[in-house]
Amino acid sequence: MPDLQALVTDFVLKLKRRKIEGSQATAKQTAELLRQVVSQQRMPYTNQASVLIDAVRAVGEQLIAANPIELAVGNIVRRVLHIIREENLSSTTAAMEGLGLTAGSDDDEGEHEDRPGLSAAAVAAAARSTLRAPSLQTLLEDIPESAVAPHPSSSGGDSEGKSKSADRSSRSKKLKHDVIEAINELIQDIDTCHELISEQAVEHIHQNEVILTLGRSRTVKEFLCAAKEKKRSFRVFVAEGAPRYQGHVLAKELVGKGIQTTVITDSAVFAMISRVNMVIVGAHAIMANGGVIAPVGINMVALAAQRHAVPFVVVAGSHKLCPLYPHNPEVLLNEFRCPSDLLDFGEFSDCMDYGSLGGSPLLHVVNPAFDYVQPKLVSLFITDTGGHNPSYVYRLISDYYTADDLVVQRNSTN
Repeated sequence: MPDLQALVTDFVLKLKRRKIEGSQATAKQTAELLRQVVSQQRMPYTNQASVLIDAVRAVGEQLIAANPIELAVGNIVRRVLHIIREENLSSTTAAMEGLGLTAGSDDDEGEHEDRPGLSAAAVAAAARSTLRAPSLQTLLEDIPESAVAPHPSSSGGDSEGKSKSADRSSRSKKLKHDVIEAINELIQDIDTCHELISEQAVEHIHQNEVILTLGRSRTVKEFLCAAKEKKRSFRVFVAEGAPRYQGHVLAKELVGKGIQTTVITDSAVFAMISRVNMVIVGAHAIMANGGVIAPVGINMVALAAQRHAVPFVVVAGSHKLCPLYPHNPEVLLNEFRCPSDLLDFGEFSDCMDYGSLGGSPLLHVVNPAFDYVQPKLVSLFITDTGGHNPSYVYRLISDYYTADDLVVQRNSTN
């Protein structure tokens, strides 16, 4: 079994050094690491869910701090925390229903029909009790809470205690197993998100349309190629995406698939947008308010699309849905990349003379990585779960996340 701390340290270094390319790869590796955390966590007799939550939260804090701009890391950490809570609630509900059936089996059929089932409040109270912190006596004596309260003695007390202990052990193993299975499903969803998004291409791309995109997005590329495979005939304008010019790479890939492609400069977007039927772009993250963090330059494209009433469509996997708002202090909206992407230092070294004006250079170079696109500029989100309006994002967030897990990093107070 690999050493967990070594795995965490290695992954943290990769995040800090930006060794992992793309949100999908980052999300998948984060989920795989958290699966290891759950698998190697020792489970107590009580509060199994709380122990798993604390373990995942402790590792999640390190991962998020290693690369705050990569919001997919925090998304997956919160998804796993939500999975633990959901599986714990499910197992608690099943246990309560089993107790109800056992109690009802001693009564006759008529009385059993008149007896009401467990209420939702009782189930919720039982679920909350499983997440409750252990008592002080339990912590000091290192014994289960159930052993603190005295039980009436009986001739079968020893066998009853053993059966209860075995039952608790099996329940703890079942909780861990169910959580790991759910994380496996999450990893599967991340793996197949591009295929599920591409399947919807023929519903949105029609014959002889002109589509505009900017830079290079794997999701956009596979979306367009899927439409081409379905015999759709269309043309694509690709804005080059300066200063990294990833649009050149996308244009070559589309031409290789037989798609008519035209490369334009970023500054020509407003001039060409009137000929376009639809804008399709990728995203770095989708925020809780429906706003989008996307590669730099896409906000300009969104404004041009709004001005000319052109649909602005964002394609992204559900692992990019972030439950935070842009104004949250945990959200780092942007980062600045190397100035050498814009200017060669040797060519402009005379403009960066620190010997003049009190040590301040005359030339400054700013190279932001991302734009923020407001929700009102987005026409449609296409995810692996289907197409959604920006106003529906909150509903997707509630399906994937729990409000108690939105702030993973807890500030320690002395």
